[in-house]
Amino acid sequence: MTKKLTSLLVLLAALLMLPQTALASSHEEGGGEVNVKEAIFHHLGDGYGWEVPFSHVYRIPLPVIVRAEDGKWFCFSSAKLTEVTVYRDEATGKETKHLTPVIHEVERDGKTYRFCIAHESKHKNKIVEMFPLTPAEQSEVYAMSVSQGTAGESDSIVDGYVKFDGVYYREYKPWDISITKNVLALFIASIIVTLMVMSVVRWYARKGFKAPRKGLGFMEMLIDFIYTGVIKSTLGDKAKKFAPFLLTCFFFILVMNLLGLIVIFPGGANLTGNIAVTLVLAVMTFIITNVLGTKHYWKEIFWPDVPLFLKFPLPIMQLIEIFGIFTKPAALCIRLFANMMGGHMIVITLVMIIFIFAAFGAAVAGSSVVVSILFTIFMLALDVLVSFIQAYVFTLLSTMFIAMGQEDGHHHNEGDVTVASDDVTV
Repeated sequence: MTKKLTSLLVLLAALLMLPQTALASSHEEGGGEVNVKEAIFHHLGDGYGWEVPFSHVYRIPLPVIVRAEDGKWFCFSSAKLTEVTVYRDEATGKETKHLTPVIHEVERDGKTYRFCIAHESKHKNKIVEMFPLTPAEQSEVYAMSVSQGTAGESDSIVDGYVKFDGVYYREYKPWDISITKNVLALFIASIIVTLMVMSVVRWYARKGFKAPRKGLGFMEMLIDFIYTGVIKSTLGDKAKKFAPFLLTCFFFILVMNLLGLIVIFPGGANLTGNIAVTLVLAVMTFIITNVLGTKHYWKEIFWPDVPLFLKFPLPIMQLIEIFGIFTKPAALCIRLFANMMGGHMIVITLVMIIFIFAAFGAAVAGSSVVVSILFTIFMLALDVLVSFIQAYVFTLLSTMFIAMGQEDGHHHNEGDVTVASDDVTV
């Protein structure tokens, strides 16, 4: 038991050290000062490739699927949109590597299609289709940039145009259904949740009611904890109707949270720190709550049980209730997003302290490394706990909102009096 615990702690420490090592290698490859803001949003954002551990230059390519302006679909590897460029410092002889965007050209039906990942454009870090301009059009666009006061700047943006290697092109934002890093991570999380649940199903299909052990036992404990302690205690007889959705939400969010804390493939994607993901989950709760809501639920919204002057002639309470329909899923969305995004930002910021204090000398840098690593380990351990808590809270609130939509009201017949005293009912 002691050996297993030691091995687990060593593995955990190695995984926790990966962010520092990865950022250090990135700093060396870039050969310059670390841009804290850019590094944070780079780690938290989506991308058309999955970063290779210990390097921010090389990436695992992913499929790009886009629809051009003329309606034709194209599918190609994201590796065709970037290339690794080696720069050599003549004075020191040191070589540094940079990931450079390139234009990918495709010939089809006698026409050349050009795609790139835009950097100086309104659609930054997104794939756009490019169309060359005539010299006269180039002059016109440059005049527009001058009028905007951005001429000559590295981030000069003219609406409707993309700047690449100092040359403007007309841009078109295509329909983009590419398998990005976040999309692939969603598939991976879905597969993991399916395997986890089906493993419990297969166990009971083979072993009957014999209690599972180890990993399956922990999985069964979580299922029973959520179903009995949250879903059934809140929804009562209707628990079985909504349990599949609510249990799926819990395990899906939990797996996404934990995968986001692992910095190597298949982890590293900040899914629950992406508001689009949490919004979809909240919208699903919103749809189930309101589409399957009872007549009593809608009656309480449009004609609540409050004094008449609060709902007629001015529908004050009705407006408040309708507003509450939308604020509940908004709270679900923002709560999960903000907590997970905040945790990731704190961890990355603690790691960046190493490079910020590196300019103050070896002694200060060495001390900052120790402090940064200790606080990073603490925050990552705390994030593991938060991953469970946020999955639980989202499921609990979703259950409560659905339960509100399933209320049937209380109807009592006049003359019926029920008095309960101890175990005697009269």
